[in-house]
Order: sequence, then structure tokens, then C-alpha cells
Amino acid sequence: MPKPVLRGLIIVAFFALTAFVLVPAFVPRPAFIPGFAPPPDMWPRTVSLAGIALGALVLLLAFTRPRAAEEPVETDGSTPARMTVRFAGLMLAFVLFLVAIPLLGFLLSTVLLTLCIVLMTGERGHAVWIALLAFGGPILLQIFFHSALGTQFPKGVLTKPFGF
Repeated sequence: MPKPVLRGLIIVAFFALTAFVLVPAFVPRPAFIPGFAPPPDMWPRTVSLAGIALGALVLLLAFTRPRAAEEPVETDGSTPARMTVRFAGLMLAFVLFLVAIPLLGFLLSTVLLTLCIVLMTGERGHAVWIALLAFGGPILLQIFFHSALGTQFPKGVLTKPFGF
């Protein structure tokens, strides 16, 4: 199976899992929602559906774009087996994230997930940027949602005494 086709299938599978399994299971929908307010699952569902659409676009381009005879072959060492192992590792990281949220809370779980995802890409040369992304990103995300939107994220059993 060509790499772009496998990549598109993985993207569609990941976002379909998120949209149709994780969002309904983990984003509670209250019985009454005022007419002017969007439901709490609107943004996770929107992002997931956009991801499915982008994965489908990758698949469409993989099937419709002809490959030129003189186009250089990618030599980054990625094989379908290696991509499948990375996808399995990604799914394991997300499962561990879901297990860690009740224990560590949103902030620390997201820091660990972000750090794991960045390291799974193979990037190790920019330690300062990796640290800023892994630690600063979730902190800024939580500050924005807490302060600007009034959204409370789950606090973990182990981190509740420390305030996060």
C-alpha cells in the first residue's frame, strides 16, 4: 500500500475514533442547552470532523495525483510497518492520556501527552522548542480556557492537593 494512502487511512481512522467514540463517551451533554449556547461537544466534534475531511482529502489526492517517473522516492526510512507501529504507539499514548487524566488532571496529562507525541515524531534537535511546546502549550491552553471562557478542566486525584 503506498505511503500517502496509508497516511490518509490512519488520519481518517484516528479522527473517526475521536469523533464517534471518544467525544460521545467523554464529553457530557446536558439535558437542557439554551438556544443561544452551543453544546459542549461542538468544538471537539468540529475538529474531529475537520480531521476526517482532511484525511479524506489526503486519500483523494493519493489516488488522483499521478506519480511522475522522475519524481524522487522518499528515503526517510518510513515503511508501512514502521508507520503502523507509530500509529499503535500514538493510540497507546492517547489511551494512557485518558487513564492519566483522573489521576494527574488535565494539565500534567496534557504535558506528558504533548511531550510523548513530539518525541514520537523523532525530533530531538530543538530541546528548547520541545520544552516550550510540551510545557508552555498546555499551560497557556488551560489559562486561556479558564480565564477567557470559564471552562474548568478535570483535576486529578494525585494533583488536587497542589491546586492543579
